[in-house]
Amino acid sequence: MKFYKSGAPRRKRLGRIFAVLAVLMVIVAGAGFIAVRNVYESNLLPVDSNDQTLISYTVSSGATTNQIAQGLETKGLIKDYRSFVQYVRSNQLDAEIKAGTYKLSKSMSVSDILDIFISGKVAEDLFTIYPGNNISQIKQNLLNTGKYTQQSIDRAFEPELYQGHAALVDLPTGASLEGFLYPDSYQFIDTTKPEDIIRQSLDEMAEALTAEVRAGITNQGLTVYEGIILASIVEREVGAVGVDGQANDNRAKAAQVFISRLNIGMKLQSNATDGYPDNYDTYSIDGLPPEPISNVSISALQAVAKPADTQYLYFVSGSDCVTRFSENEAQHEALKAQFGIAQSEDNCKG
Repeated sequence: MKFYKSGAPRRKRLGRIFAVLAVLMVIVAGAGFIAVRNVYESNLLPVDSNDQTLISYTVSSGATTNQIAQGLETKGLIKDYRSFVQYVRSNQLDAEIKAGTYKLSKSMSVSDILDIFISGKVAEDLFTIYPGNNISQIKQNLLNTGKYTQQSIDRAFEPELYQGHAALVDLPTGASLEGFLYPDSYQFIDTTKPEDIIRQSLDEMAEALTAEVRAGITNQGLTVYEGIILASIVEREVGAVGVDGQANDNRAKAAQVFISRLNIGMKLQSNATDGYPDNYDTYSIDGLPPEPISNVSISALQAVAKPADTQYLYFVSGSDCVTRFSENEAQHEALKAQFGIAQSEDNCKG
């Protein structure tokens, strides 16, 4: 008679093996969590504790946390934009950050930088023209400094003061400076006059309007001035940075949509012209508005000069803040039905 060993000891051995494996998995997972946590905490530390060189950084009005973080990383002021975003959101600080131009350094931690953003301690020796600002907004911001009278500000915006300036060679007779005041931060000390700031911004605009940009615009069948008008619509319509904090190629796609519509005689139908006079309303008028609707940044100019190689005629930003493009109205309506339409409270800038 043969006797067979019971399977119970074997099952016990297997149970011990699984238990050991489970413990090992917990240990590995814990070690991984600790490692990730250590990287995250390291990313919140200063980029260089010994470098106290001051760097100007502008938080634009309405900028998202992703956009702010990406800009800080680009300037070398933080180690990792994702860690910055995580810190802001975990501490519920998104709504506390104030727009303005600040002086920061690589010796500051993420916490130090946010303390400055939240306190609103802007650099007092700089005046900022924000991307997408129009002349009325810039005038009001100058008036808010308390240094100038309305009369002196109005005078500084008269184009004849800057006759012969390289930035204005394409400005039509009788047109305002709208669209030509480049967004940036400019020297602002006791002796600075309003026209000094305007001249500095025109100098920057002249640099942005490179021969390559001018040629690219005219290659689209537009005059340079028309290109600036279209760039101002792109500036207001599509953010320079996507919702993921990365550089946004949607501007080039949006420029392609508008140029394609111009070429086939289709109305632009841009929400960016909402609130402007009737002759600017691109849902009603054919072609472009008579003047730019705001200033323009280099990315908007480049988008018009080199639009995307696509065949889109429509785009919409969904309630998830993602911009989606389509080639026909049926696709466009389907996207709106599926993803909704972004509202102002969604704070979409991408």
